[in-house]
Amino acid sequence: MYRLVRGKVESYLLNEIGKYGKIQLTLIDPEGLDGETASRMAREAEAAGSTGIMVGGSTIVSPLELNEVVKAIKSSVNIPVILFPNNVSGISRYADAIWFMSLLNSFDPYFLIGAQMLGAPLVKRYGLEPIPMGYIVIGEGSAVSLIGHVKPIPPDKPKIAAAYALAAQYLGMRFVYLEAGSGAEKPIPVETITAARKILDIPLIVGGGIRSGEQARVVAEAGADIIVTGTVIEKEGSEKIGEIVRSIRSGV
Repeated sequence: MYRLVRGKVESYLLNEIGKYGKIQLTLIDPEGLDGETASRMAREAEAAGSTGIMVGGSTIVSPLELNEVVKAIKSSVNIPVILFPNNVSGISRYADAIWFMSLLNSFDPYFLIGAQMLGAPLVKRYGLEPIPMGYIVIGEGSAVSLIGHVKPIPPDKPKIAAAYALAAQYLGMRFVYLEAGSGAEKPIPVETITAARKILDIPLIVGGGIRSGEQARVVAEAGADIIVTGTVIEKEGSEKIGEIVRSIRSGV
């Protein structure tokens, strides 16, 4: 008889959600970063309360550069390092786990299943823990929309986003990620997050445009279980991460 077996990192994330109600992950984009800088950013994020470090971005980074950054981060923190790949080139053997995700509103089959087919043997060979996730882009103008050939979901159409999210759950994905895009001017609308949360039985991740504790609190109260922030640590440092972590934990 077959049964669902959750890996160490996925179980850890679920336990942390159970403990705190809401958690924050820091996304580090390896483009243009050396190992030392990436290591420092990860250490500061961990000290500020991040539950884990995601490594990835929308632009192309060579496998050698990616490996350098992932190794440096992994050697400097105790929290999990989770890959957030934009393509097969975003897989590194040095991480703990990988969001094994499908870009659900891409009109290019490559980002729905092609890249996943090519990457699956590498994930198995490297012994990475795959965490199935449905990835959904809200709004236009982000790098991921361009690179991933996305048919963006309008921010004012929450029912469409919720339907995509539910489809991800029914396809067996164990997390759903609503993404506004790196550098987005503002977070995903509350109505969209709430609509997805009401219809889902699995954890909801929200990222993009979250730059303050107040914004994070609003997103968390709307229904996000995991808040992802990236640009904020690059521009404002770990103090802002601490503010965000405190704001989402104080509301539970």
